[in-house]
Amino acid sequence: MPVAINTDEANEQHYELPTDFFKLCLGPNMKYSSCIYPKGNETLEEAERAMLTLYCERAKLGPGQRILELGCGWGSLCLFIAERYPTSRVKAVSNSRTQREHIMALAFARGIKNLQVVTANMVEFDEESTSDRYDRIVSVEMLEHMKNYDVVFRRVSRWLAPNGLFFCHVFAHKHYAYHFEDSGKPQDWMARHFFLGGTMPSADLFLHFQRDLDVVKRWWINGCHYSKTLEAWLRNQDRRKRECWPYLVDTYGDPKNANSRASRRNIVRWWVRWRVFYIACSELFRYNKGEEWGVLFYLFRKRPAGGYSQSPGEPFR
Repeated sequence: MPVAINTDEANEQHYELPTDFFKLCLGPNMKYSSCIYPKGNETLEEAERAMLTLYCERAKLGPGQRILELGCGWGSLCLFIAERYPTSRVKAVSNSRTQREHIMALAFARGIKNLQVVTANMVEFDEESTSDRYDRIVSVEMLEHMKNYDVVFRRVSRWLAPNGLFFCHVFAHKHYAYHFEDSGKPQDWMARHFFLGGTMPSADLFLHFQRDLDVVKRWWINGCHYSKTLEAWLRNQDRRKRECWPYLVDTYGDPKNANSRASRRNIVRWWVRWRVFYIACSELFRYNKGEEWGVLFYLFRKRPAGGYSQSPGEPFR
């Protein structure tokens, strides 16, 4: 099985709009994944920082470490880590040149000098240098774009130092894993427009891929936190419609005749699709009071050579 499928199409689906559009919709840290609302009344920025802080705690990050982030998006986590632990060396992998430029501009403005960002396709990315091993590897909502977890986890294990840990955040269904495929049916809308080739992991999926990594612990985060995050993004898009609109025109309009009826209809169609994307995902994660779909944290350790495990790790907290 390939490491991932439909990577070009999936990347275009989510990132064909420019960074400035997402600056209007996301929070100040540009975190394009679930936030957490410990008290329930936090602002989006507070919820972003609460989740970033929680990652650092549960991944056991600390000063002086060599840290690798796989799939860094617009840099919310790698920038947070580099600022929080200035004596650590942080390397982040992005599949987007424009995202890398965005991150490095922020790092320069903040005086961050311990962060390196490389542009690479995660399917092909490999750290071959035997001298560069990481104390911690972190990943946030990247593994949902992968298919062959045996290969991915084998690479991660090889990149880890002997006592290294791998921490990942994925969204998940509590019981069932499934693929996002477009077979032409109306119910394939999400795959067709936003998540082609993706995977919805189940809460136990990675327990079956412990040839090279051991599960130490898992945590379940109630899906209502993701629902609140998505609703905050929706409010931002609606509130800033006038500012968002030119980016939709540039991306989805007809460059030869932006004012044609067909062009205007396509722009409106995509405005609605983005709204429905946020609404549909919010309802999904809120279903059954957030106990059907949610967010899952895994903490793995590097396995010694010569063993295979199906350890369940510690039970959910």
